[in-house]
Amino acid sequence: MKVIIVCKSVSHGNTQRVAEAMSQVLGGRIVAPADVDPAELAGCDLVGFGSGIYNMAFHPELRRFIAALPTGLQGTAFVFRTSGFAEPPFRRYTTTLTRSIERKGFDVVDTFGCRGFDTWLPLRLVGGIRKGHPDAADIAAARAFAENLLARTTTAP
Repeated sequence: MKVIIVCKSVSHGNTQRVAEAMSQVLGGRIVAPADVDPAELAGCDLVGFGSGIYNMAFHPELRRFIAALPTGLQGTAFVFRTSGFAEPPFRRYTTTLTRSIERKGFDVVDTFGCRGFDTWLPLRLVGGIRKGHPDAADIAAARAFAENLLARTTTAP
């Protein structure tokens, strides 16, 4: 199974650690949006799209990458994120990104999110929040998520 995980991880490597845990299960490679040819995604069995959350949105580079993808792509995809805060009901950024990916032709089958160490400007004044996250339980949850994806996306002979 050919898997690519498109990941933008900036501040503390939170999202990169989650992507690595998923990659260990799925066997795919992790690439930054700037380092992958969009045409390469067309030949994948599974594509992951993820980043940390910045100002209640996925990283702008990941959003621009998805917006620039050609329409008519086919395949299965998933979305993942790390964030210091839970997704608020008034700003469903995961749903927004999922819809953008689906408009390009992918079937987004699932999403994953966990807490991450966050030192966004006002939080920096108190040393940040969610120190130590993603922790071992978060990484185990990311692996379990990937195992579930693998079981659902691979076809039995």
